Amino acid sequence: MPLAQNILAELRRIVRTQNVLTEKEDLIPYSFDGTAALKQMPGCVVLATTTEQVVAILKLANQTKTPVVTRGSGTGLSGGSLPVNDGIVLCLVKMDKILELDRANLTMLVECGVITQTVSEAANAAGLFYPPDPGSMKISTIGGNVAENSGGLRGLKYGVTRNYVMGLEVVLPDGEIVWTGNKCVKDVAGYSLRDLFIGSEGTLGVITKVLLKLIPKPAAKKTLVATFAQMDTAAQTVSDIIAAQIIPCTLEFLDRMTIRCVEDYAKIGLPLDCEALLLMETDGHPAAVADEAAKMEAIARKNGALEIRVAKDEAEATKLATARRSAFSALARVAPTTILEDVTVPRSELAKMILFVEGVAKKYQLRIGTFGHMGDGNLHPTFLTDERNKEEMHRVEEAFKEIFAEAIRLGGTITGEHGIGVAKKSFLPQFAGDAQMRVMRELRRVLDPNGILNPGKMF
Repeated sequence: MPLAQNILAELRRIVRTQNVLTEKEDLIPYSFDGTAALKQMPGCVVLATTTEQVVAILKLANQTKTPVVTRGSGTGLSGGSLPVNDGIVLCLVKMDKILELDRANLTMLVECGVITQTVSEAANAAGLFYPPDPGSMKISTIGGNVAENSGGLRGLKYGVTRNYVMGLEVVLPDGEIVWTGNKCVKDVAGYSLRDLFIGSEGTLGVITKVLLKLIPKPAAKKTLVATFAQMDTAAQTVSDIIAAQIIPCTLEFLDRMTIRCVEDYAKIGLPLDCEALLLMETDGHPAAVADEAAKMEAIARKNGALEIRVAKDEAEATKLATARRSAFSALARVAPTTILEDVTVPRSELAKMILFVEGVAKKYQLRIGTFGHMGDGNLHPTFLTDERNKEEMHRVEEAFKEIFAEAIRLGGTITGEHGIGVAKKSFLPQFAGDAQMRVMRELRRVLDPNGILNPGKMF
């Protein structure tokens, strides 16, 4: 549905005519994100290039009660950037400057549209390290990472995006600019408003600048891949590694279906006669890396690993890591619709959860490939289906319900890194409970009384 002409005219005045898209063929790429089976045409797309433009756009939207959905690269997997059909998509990919790299304070100040991998490469060039590495890091923006509190393969040792945000510039729904945080390692003055906006999925404000924490780059790294005849022995290996007080930077797994799809896709040379594969990486001081790698190999062998490959150099390490990083792409080739899900349970319950997913797949006669972050309990059951088959999609929805309910029963959560968005908002009350839901709704109402920011998401 097109927006009122007076609103469009004012938007064109704010950002120039070429940065306001209204033609259908221009809007289609912004009508969906990375979430399967969700699509909605926006009223228009506005490409902002400065914080001042964002301020003016939000003031106009708030005055006219026009919905605004903020968007980066559109890689989200919960429908968080799905447009509203009579609203504005506020696209911030043109706000893509690295404003400062402060080696003395180990920080980097960036605009929200900087690509995550660009942040990583800039830090690396300065001899520093930005650890968060979501699977979409080659195309996702740092603002989207902060809004979704993205995770990644290195989350076990290094944490998630939240752990590397020191400050934020946020434009509130009425156009007021808030700066929260600073370069100080210690700061306990007042409420931690920075943490309120991290993971808020664009419902409380528009993030325009991010002050990131960097750390020294690890001096060495070693990569191993181990295969197992049973998933529970792979899970026991993970438990034993953690019990040995080893915290790898990466501790990932693939199940049988995912292994086969990855090998067919990437031709890495993975063995196909196994039920589970573990990707293990340790980094740090060279002596500690060598010691930890040897201990992890011994633990895997003690638990009956069928085969263990140790990367001889960086090139082989990259090749082995491709086995995990290409999992989603490999599975996506198998069926017309690929639904990548995201649940997390305590590590002690992970083997039980994986077996439960396998049982659900059999019960509902569905193809599900499972992979994920075994070291931190975050797994990704990936449904290989066809959204045109309504009966099968109903079975997929029923399977979702059982998987989320079991994750909650085991003391876990309905999302470890993808967010709530549209896809999981019906499950949030079951997980959060009445009190948390009330507090979150009240916070949203206080900051956005007219409900213009990302309406229909999370609640």
